[in-house]
Parts: sequence; C-alpha cells; structure tokens
Amino acid sequence: MAERGCFLVLEGIDGCGKTTQLERLRAWLPSSGLMPPGAELVVTREPGGTGLGLALRQLLLHPPGDAAPGSTAELLLYAADRAQHVQQCIAPALAAGHWVLSDRFSGSTAAYQGHGRGLPLALIDQLAAIATGGLRPDLTLLLELPLAEALRRRGARPADRIEAGGDAFLQRVCAGFSTLAHQQGWCRIDAGQSLEAVTAAIQAAIEDALAGDGCPLAPQAHG
Repeated sequence: MAERGCFLVLEGIDGCGKTTQLERLRAWLPSSGLMPPGAELVVTREPGGTGLGLALRQLLLHPPGDAAPGSTAELLLYAADRAQHVQQCIAPALAAGHWVLSDRFSGSTAAYQGHGRGLPLALIDQLAAIATGGLRPDLTLLLELPLAEALRRRGARPADRIEAGGDAFLQRVCAGFSTLAHQQGWCRIDAGQSLEAVTAAIQAAIEDALAGDGCPLAPQAHG
C-alpha cells in the first residue's frame, strides 16, 4: 500500500508571484530527489481544481450581470469548491502516494472572507472542517508582499471581482494572511526579493520541512 503523499500549498495576495513560483515548483519538485519513486506531482488550484470548481470560479470571479454573490453566498461557494476539490482531486492523489501542490486552500478563505469581508472566523473554520474532512496541508508557504508592491506588479491587468474589492479590503486580507501565518505556523517567504531569491527560499523551506516532521513522507523519503 502506498504511503500517503505530501500536500503543499502556496498562499498570498494576488500579485505576490504565486503563479510564477508554482510553475517553478512544478519543474523542480519531480527532479529534486525529495519525492519517492513512483510518486507523481499533481498541480492544482482553488477555486477551479475540478470541473465543478471551474464553473464556481467563473461565478465567483467573473459573474455575469447581476449574478455576483453576496458575502455569505461567496463563502458557501468557496466551501463547495473546496469540498469537491478535496473529494475528487486532492484526497485520491494523496491516498495513491502522489504529491499535491495547490495554489490556495482554506487559508485564503480565512484571509479573504474572514479578515477581508468580516465574516465570523469560527464559522469559516467549521465550513473548512466540513469541506476538507479534516485534511490539512503538510506545508503552507505564504508569499508575503506589501499591498502597494502587489498592485504595482499587477499593473493594468483587469481585476477580477475579488481583486476589485478596494485597497482597504485588500489591506485587511494582507493583515489576515500575516495573522494566520503566525497562528498556524506557515512558512513565510519574503516575496519582495528577486525572483531567483524567492525560488531559492521556497525550495529551502520545503527541504527543511522534509528533513524534519513537515511531511508524512519525511522518514521514508530520507531513509
């Protein structure tokens, strides 16, 4: 029976460089020597990691006409996306011994809908427990970047519905991410460094986690 795979998550505000670093991890992890023989790397995202999730992503980020959800409906749609994502994609991959790398997970909901929208964090935690069945990432890496720099990097790219929430909302989200990282022991990466320095910091953080108890595979992977 395959050992359970390792679950890695990248978090951070839009413009922090998650997409670029996700692609670099996609290229690096399979050849890093950290993954056990036979393990595959599954790269996914929230919202949108499943067929249902793609439909929910459109409703959440680019709703047509007057179809934009209110704050509570928004929270429930993210929970529905996560429940499907865990059941259909993440849990089966981990059970088969594969590794999963996700662009966002439950931390983003706590940051955006909790700290940003002001919805009760206790309710968000309850929904997360239901949606995930108790599944937690083995390592969450937060790419931290001041909001002003994130907005500068985004430039003229059209904002989706969440990004268009305004500077005050996004500043609360940034503060929320920092609070969650402190409370939950996430690995914090300074995303204001050069691209190569951020990549090196992420790789070192993953190697350090696997050298200790950061992942269920650590003892098997390091013999």
